[in-house]
Amino acid sequence: MIFFTSDLHFCHVKIIPMCNRPFADINEMHKVLISNWNAIVGKDDEIYILGDFLYKGQGQQANRILCRLNGKKYLVKGNHERYLSDPDFDHSHYEWIKDYYELPYKDTRFILFHFPILEWAHYWRKSVHLHGHNHCAVEPISEYWGKRTFNVCADLNNFTPISADAIYESVFGNNDN
Repeated sequence: MIFFTSDLHFCHVKIIPMCNRPFADINEMHKVLISNWNAIVGKDDEIYILGDFLYKGQGQQANRILCRLNGKKYLVKGNHERYLSDPDFDHSHYEWIKDYYELPYKDTRFILFHFPILEWAHYWRKSVHLHGHNHCAVEPISEYWGKRTFNVCADLNNFTPISADAIYESVFGNNDN
C-alpha cells in the first residue's frame, strides 16, 4: 500500500502548545506518532513524507526515529529539514529525497509538494495536489481549490499516515470521475 503524512515535527517540543497537540510531553508525542505509523504501515509499504519530519533535532535523532518506522520512506522536503545536512544523518533511510514529485496513481496523478500551491502540473486533468505545511488550522485550502487538494499533515489526520486509497476515495468517491 501507499501512505502519506507530513509535519510530524519529531523533536520539536514547542509544537505541542503551538498546535495544541494532545500530548503531555515530547516523549508521549514520539510514542504516539511511531505507534500510529507502525499500526498501519507495513514494512513493505511505501510512505511519502511531505516535509517537516524532524525539527530542532540532529541527524542521529532522525536516524534513531527512522529506524523505528515501518515502510519504504520517501521524503519531499519541507522547510524544516535541517537534519539532512548533518554529517551524522544516514540518507539511506530514504529511498529518495526530492523537492517535488508527481506520483501516478490509478487513473490520476498525485502532485506532492510540502506547500499548498495554486496550480500544479496536470491541474486541468484528473490530478490531486497533496501537501502539508498548514498544520494548526482547519483545512482552508479546499475552499479555494475544491476537493482536488488534500492536506496530509499529521495534525489533521489524527497523527496517523493516510492511505492513497482513502485520499482517492475522498476526492473522487466510488465513481472514479
